[in-house]
Amino acid sequence: MNINLLDLFSGIGGFHLGLSQAGFKVNSYYSEIDKYAIKTYNHNFKNSTYVGSVTDVRGAELPRINAITFGSPCQDFSLAGKRKGMEGNRSSLILEAIRLIEECRPDFFIWENVKGTFSSNNRQDFAAILQAFTNIGGYRLEWQLLNTSWFLPQNRERIYLVGYTPNRSRGQVFPIGEVNKKNDSKTRTANRQKKDTQIENIQSITKRVGYSWNDDIYIQVKSATKKGYEIAAPGDSVNLSQPNSKTRRGRVGKQQAQTLETSCNQAVVNPVQIGQSKKTFAYKNGTMIGKDSQDAFTIRSSNPNGVKTENRIRRLTPIECERLQGFPDNWTLAEDNSDTQRYKMCGNAVTVDVVKAVGERIIKTLYWI
Repeated sequence: MNINLLDLFSGIGGFHLGLSQAGFKVNSYYSEIDKYAIKTYNHNFKNSTYVGSVTDVRGAELPRINAITFGSPCQDFSLAGKRKGMEGNRSSLILEAIRLIEECRPDFFIWENVKGTFSSNNRQDFAAILQAFTNIGGYRLEWQLLNTSWFLPQNRERIYLVGYTPNRSRGQVFPIGEVNKKNDSKTRTANRQKKDTQIENIQSITKRVGYSWNDDIYIQVKSATKKGYEIAAPGDSVNLSQPNSKTRRGRVGKQQAQTLETSCNQAVVNPVQIGQSKKTFAYKNGTMIGKDSQDAFTIRSSNPNGVKTENRIRRLTPIECERLQGFPDNWTLAEDNSDTQRYKMCGNAVTVDVVKAVGERIIKTLYWI
């Protein structure tokens, strides 16, 4: 399955790696403007060809392109952003991708974006995007909201839209994963096993000599709930952004990470060390406190994730973030990238395992394999 891939807004190569794992032999032409992502992509895919910014790419200057992938900038669609939608300068770059689909006429294309795209500007933005894809002509469109948690221990909902030439198709690409329980039982079983393995790999970093798992040891995390807090146990993730917010809730991810962001505002609860005093902890005025004043540790506004309380809670490591997105360990360590850049690249990436699942269905649907 040899394909020439035009990988737009390529980041660190999640689409390339996922399609490769699905069974494609990928020859990629990638477009990106972030210098750290560029060197990471080139380091991991040494035979790839860099083609510059998406605004400068022209289909006539490329060889025959079989596939186009793009996770166009999503800040203007994000539920956490200002929701400018298609009027935002960054999200309007999707029009450049649509232009290149028209110029290259690939066999298929895949677009990934945040869940907020569905509701942006009273759903008018998503309708406009669908209309733009439809106006290209000659492609069947399918889309589904997929969650990384079906494959790996991270709650990350993203829209995946696939366009492909219908004259060669047999069946359809979606639904995938937990939605298609009858047809994808083997896939779901394999994903569940991999997810369990990933959890073990991630938690193994917290298991050092002298640690034990104690279910009765927990942390109270300030939250806008009826109780005023949420309970975090060993192995749970905690979102530490805006610690003094009076409206923030959903800070705790039960045995899985919440959606990775570019600044990695997450920590993981470590098990309690044998012989360590059993205490509960809570937030108060931006400070994690225990039962006595000696247990107070201030959350620094410049780095809200770096909180440590007797080794009870710590920031996710770059390697853990890579694993949560399906990348091999140290994938983002090319040329000694800083941790800050590694967190950013992981937060911006597509999940490799989700792309792999989509790619496998494309192979069955479009290539009859």
